[in-house]
Amino acid sequence: MTSEHSPQAELEGLNCLAYDEAIIAQQDIIQQEVANTTPLVSDRLDLSVLQTEYAEEDTVYQLKIKDLYQKYAFIRKTRPDGNCFYRAFGFAHLESILDDGRELQRLKAAVARSKADLVNDGFTEFTIEDFHNTFMDLIELCEKQPSLQELLDCFNDHNMSDYVVVYLRLLTSGYLQREQGFFQFFVEGGRSIKEFCQQEVEPMYRESDHIHIIALAQALNVCILVEYMDRGEGGTVNHVFPEGGDPKIFLLYRPGHYDILYK
Repeated sequence: MTSEHSPQAELEGLNCLAYDEAIIAQQDIIQQEVANTTPLVSDRLDLSVLQTEYAEEDTVYQLKIKDLYQKYAFIRKTRPDGNCFYRAFGFAHLESILDDGRELQRLKAAVARSKADLVNDGFTEFTIEDFHNTFMDLIELCEKQPSLQELLDCFNDHNMSDYVVVYLRLLTSGYLQREQGFFQFFVEGGRSIKEFCQQEVEPMYRESDHIHIIALAQALNVCILVEYMDRGEGGTVNHVFPEGGDPKIFLLYRPGHYDILYK
């Protein structure tokens, strides 16, 4: 009786497995190095730090940075871990309303009632409660008018920061599913909105695109401007979500990553 797999085939299979494990191990090392050297949310930095990230002869990006200089003075970086959009949005929004009591109360009311909305959407109350409570605790801290450094410390506390990210992902998922008649047209690959949310919205470390930004902006009734910086010719191109709004949050998008911009 002969074996279905030759020794050579088995050896090649083992080599492939070892190669895959080596790649995963290398990725883990890189991610750990990023975690050790990059805060979840940085201090506010002069926009000139962008110039040092690209070679002087990289004229496409250097021209785009000059274009950004016409509109912005500072940048606050977020860790490139796939959660950067939600972390940037969460910090930038709370920072922008620290001294705006009326807007803070509007956000508090929206987040307070959002838990019941998510339960109605089919999420289990027990599984979302801790994330909701953490977000509410952070909003209540902002009511006490903490220093900007205290807010920054909260977003650099890994547990608190990640809990906020999880809840923002849940809010995005819930809104997408409630408005699936509209958002279904944006989903590729024959997936339902629910499948898309389970695969691309709710899991941590999944990157965000237009559909995520539109949904979260509308879920919390917050206007966001995103500057897109890529290798296309010309200056940066920006989009406002939702269209026609008056943005208070300004984000910089480079392929796969979001940071916070300041006028």
